[in-house]
Amino acid sequence: MQNVITSAALLYHMSRVPFYLKERLERLKDRVLQEEFEASKLPSWERVILTWLVLMAFWILISANFEPWNIALGAAVTLMIAAFMRDLLTEDVRRSGHILEKILYFTFIYLPQYAVIMAFRLLESNLKVAKNVIFMDINPGIVKIKTDLHSDTGVTILANSITLTPGTLTLDVKKKLGETYLYVHWIDLETLNREKAGEKIKGDIEEWLKKVFW
Repeated sequence: MQNVITSAALLYHMSRVPFYLKERLERLKDRVLQEEFEASKLPSWERVILTWLVLMAFWILISANFEPWNIALGAAVTLMIAAFMRDLLTEDVRRSGHILEKILYFTFIYLPQYAVIMAFRLLESNLKVAKNVIFMDINPGIVKIKTDLHSDTGVTILANSITLTPGTLTLDVKKKLGETYLYVHWIDLETLNREKAGEKIKGDIEEWLKKVFW
């Protein structure tokens, strides 16, 4: 009887081995991703400067006042705010190189690239939606697509960019086992294949975001 109980216990523990291994692999994968994320972070002082520049530009834009006293006041106030908000805006930025290189890339390369990409996406999507409405060729559905982005900022911008594009609406975001998935409502469900659907819905937006965000 004792042998039977021992054998049963051994079989039970052996059957649990795959679950233990899976759990260990999940923890290891999360640890590797976290280490990559920490290694790709910008130094704190760079995050403060980038945040300060963004807030300062916003200050000048909304105040529309270029007098020296207003610029000085704005610089002081936004610098204090940037010291506390540095992680909110730039924690997920992973652009390497000198701080001046980052600023120039963001201002003259990345931002114009995003504007051009979104302009073409909006034009193309509007034409497709207009065609679907005119010819009543509508086949709505929800599709699950995968993204290679891991940071909250990158995923949020991608989800909002998809929502801003006519014909698609991001409904939910799920993170599981180090992978991120978006659930998107598509007015014209062209394919159920996850990879093909992802290519059509994300377009060049994700590739642009991967240059900037982790």
